[in-house]
Amino acid sequence: MSDTALRPRVKTRTKTQRPRLHKVILVNDDYTPREFVVTVLKAEFRMNESQAYRVMITAHQKGVCVVAVFAKDIAESKATRATEMARSQGYPLLFTTEPEE
Repeated sequence: MSDTALRPRVKTRTKTQRPRLHKVILVNDDYTPREFVVTVLKAEFRMNESQAYRVMITAHQKGVCVVAVFAKDIAESKATRATEMARSQGYPLLFTTEPEE
């Protein structure tokens, strides 16, 4: 017999962690018309009329509203594009992002 001890092979698998999700938040202001907010939500976030209206009304009543949740880079780019869309029309509408808990 040989002097080598037999050991079972152990395979280690690294589990990749999912990217942390970020919320896109609509911040209410007193100057941007409601119709324009609905238009931006429909254009950038692919919402239908009733979804966009509900998000806009929630932000109007509470001051802020979570629009959607995405991976960090997608959330930041959508928030930036939506804010720039408003700025190009002269409105102070603001979309921000923050990590989801």
